[in-house]
Formats: sequence, structure tokens, C-alpha cells
Amino acid sequence: MNNNLILVGGGGHCKSVIEVAESCGYNILGILDRPSEFGNEIFGYKVIGCDDDMARYIKDAQFIVTVGSIKDPSLRKRLHDKITEAGGTLATLIASTAYVSKRATIGEGSVIMHFAMVNADAKIGKGCIINTHSNIEHDAIVGDYCHISTGAMVNGGCIVGNDVFLGSQSVMANGTSICDGCVVGAGSLVRKSFNVKGIYSGNPAILKIKAK
Repeated sequence: MNNNLILVGGGGHCKSVIEVAESCGYNILGILDRPSEFGNEIFGYKVIGCDDDMARYIKDAQFIVTVGSIKDPSLRKRLHDKITEAGGTLATLIASTAYVSKRATIGEGSVIMHFAMVNADAKIGKGCIINTHSNIEHDAIVGDYCHISTGAMVNGGCIVGNDVFLGSQSVMANGTSICDGCVVGAGSLVRKSFNVKGIYSGNPAILKIKAK
């Protein structure tokens, strides 16, 4: 396996992903970011180009998108598409301190952060952020481009649609589901399934703002 890695996007999430990548043995060649950031460093790793330079590294490295996703994963999705259209390979990173069952499935381009847990027969889609201390329980399904935030809990048999943001320390009760594109506020308790796209919060979580 090619252990060389290019990070796409600077910022705070990039810092966290660097530590994950280092923990699981990747060799980080550099970061692609805005042209104004050329030559800058994050933890000693230089910004070596921008998105348009992806093709230069296709044969030398895998890629991971290190732009965070809060409420809207559209930028992450565009960057993933740009990488694949250029012929690049998306890495899947699992922190050395995370627990991922050998019976779980993790999609390409997803990052399992430090101390996260993904239990037996759970399924994680592509391009997801499974953040620090989050828990994806047995038989849960998390769709593509989701951000399961720090300390959030997706209990057994839950279904999380595509493009969902689940806030820090929020909890989904067993067997509940959330439809595509929803945002669930930090500390919320999902006691019943959500079938309308929008922003939810509270205990129990209720629809606060319906998506247009």
C-alpha cells in the first residue's frame, strides 16, 4: 500500500487529521490549500500547492480531504469529486486509538478520529468525519459525507442519511433514523425518527428550522 499522503485543505480540522495520519503510519508529503497559503506550514508540513496541483501527485500519494464539515459538506464533496476525476485515490484513515470492529465497513475518504468507536456490523459511508470519542454502535448505518461530532452517540440499529451533521454529545435512541441533509444541535436527544430535512435541537430534539 502507498503510505504517502496529501492533505487537501488547511485549518483546524487539518491539524486533527495530521495527528490521525501520523498515528496510523502515513507519510505526509504536504498540504494543498489556497494560493495565498503557499509556503506556510502546519505542524511542520508545508502547503505545497492548491487544488489545481492534484494531478502532480496522483502517482505518488493517496489523498484525504482535511476541510471540516459543519452544517454543509458541499466543499468536501466538491474536493472529493475533483480528486477522483483527476484519477486520485482517497485514503481511509483510522486513528491508532480508535476501535473499529473487523466486521464494520468504512467508506473511502472517511476519517475515524482518536478514541472513536465503530462497533460490529456498523456501516460508515464515504467522506465521513467520525470525530473524537464518538460512538457508532452495532448495526448502525451512517450515510455519505456525514459529520458525527465529538462525543456523539449513534446507537444500535440507527440510520443516519447522507450529508447529516450530528452535533457534539448528541444521542440517537436505538432504531431511530435521520433523513438526508439534517443538522442536529449539540447535546440533543433524538427519540424519534426525522423525515423532514431541517435543523433539530433539544431534549427531545424537535424541528427548529425547516430546510427550504
